[in-house]
Amino acid sequence: MKSLRVYLVEDDEDLREEMVLLLSRAGLEVQGVPDAPAFYKAHALAPCEVAVLDIALNGEDGLSIASNLRATGPIGIVMASARGAVHDRVEALQEGADAYMVKPIHIDELIATVRTLGRRVRAMMPKAAVAPLVPAPPASSPSSPRWRLAEGDWVLCDPAGRTLKLTTTERAFLACLLREDGKVVSREALFIGMAVAPHDNDPKRLDVIVSRLRRKAMQAGLRLPLHAVRGAGFQFVR
Repeated sequence: MKSLRVYLVEDDEDLREEMVLLLSRAGLEVQGVPDAPAFYKAHALAPCEVAVLDIALNGEDGLSIASNLRATGPIGIVMASARGAVHDRVEALQEGADAYMVKPIHIDELIATVRTLGRRVRAMMPKAAVAPLVPAPPASSPSSPRWRLAEGDWVLCDPAGRTLKLTTTERAFLACLLREDGKVVSREALFIGMAVAPHDNDPKRLDVIVSRLRRKAMQAGLRLPLHAVRGAGFQFVR
């Protein structure tokens, strides 16, 4: 059986490199990234089975990442933080974390936690989903396939060429996000870009669109790199 794929999101470079080294020595397939955008790009190309997330990240924090991940399907989530109060733990668990570890983290405890979550995730996945590791193409390569809209923007295509048909509202929503090419777009800007009348600007409307898109994508076997950034808006990482 192949090694567990683990992504470690930590903005302290020295700590990130040390933890990646120690986890790798334990036989785990580990990649370290500094922030949410880098994580989303890596996860979209090669989904991980367990994510270890620092809470206090620059930009989008670990709690927001956990909340987004929990809506995408089976994945193990370990939160790491210097804060050890009960309310901090409760908040992390409510956002979707499976485990909460207080820094400095004992590496043996982290390894055991990651392996336990990995076994649980694999048990929830169909065998076809546990595929051999495939090296991701360089992000800077101009020839790398990307998510795009086709057929008059009525169809969303993933990098592998799989498609998802869109409704009028979904089409307008995704067109706004894709124009910004990975940038976070505020709810207000989305309403303007979608030409929504002011009296219809109910914030929950966008959440409903996102929930529906994620559900449709999962049913079609697509991992949609659509993320809600808490307090900021939405982001589509291509």
